[in-house]
Amino acid sequence: MIASLPWSAIDTVLLDMDGTLLDLHFDNHFWLEFLPQRYAERHGISRAMAELELAPLFNEHLGKLTWYCLDYWTRELELPIREMKREIAHLIALRPAADEFLAALRHAGKRVVLITNAHRDSLSLKLERVELAPWFDRLISSHDYGFPKEDPQFWFALRQDLEFDPARSLFIDDSLPILRSARDFGIGQLLAVREPDSRRGHKDTEEFTAVEDYLELVRSLAGQPG
Repeated sequence: MIASLPWSAIDTVLLDMDGTLLDLHFDNHFWLEFLPQRYAERHGISRAMAELELAPLFNEHLGKLTWYCLDYWTRELELPIREMKREIAHLIALRPAADEFLAALRHAGKRVVLITNAHRDSLSLKLERVELAPWFDRLISSHDYGFPKEDPQFWFALRQDLEFDPARSLFIDDSLPILRSARDFGIGQLLAVREPDSRRGHKDTEEFTAVEDYLELVRSLAGQPG
């Protein structure tokens, strides 16, 4: 149960952004709907053919830093990725009660750090739309270190940068491969997200306990001993 989190033994809270604090609908819509349509128009092919061409390219880079790199995709696809993201920026939205959870963490005196695989330009766009920055001690993009969160090297770089105790840390992310990478590194408390995309329903978080409602975490945090 989430309510049994040992808050008194947690000093640092590491939080993912997309699918964790923000609704993943924006990103899924961009990569699975909006971009394939623009790619089809750019190359004079059908939407179905565009998806067939893009799928192996996406699969090749999944879990690598290039997957999250706007510069790479701008060059590779010959499309203005940054400008395209801005076109549908109205879809960027906070997940329910995520801001209340962030406020509760600050009130409890926890060190709160955003760690995202998002490119710095994606991060900036989202911070324009949703006021997240004030809640965090640090905002870290994996591009700062040159390794995605899936890579063990990311976690070594993070520890060197933050000088935190992994065993006394909580990490919340919607990606199971990333959670497994964090577990292998020694992060003490891990939570997945039950519904990262509000339009796609619940996902199987397999071996990980999942956040279903941030208000549950707020209540558990309020009951911590000191």
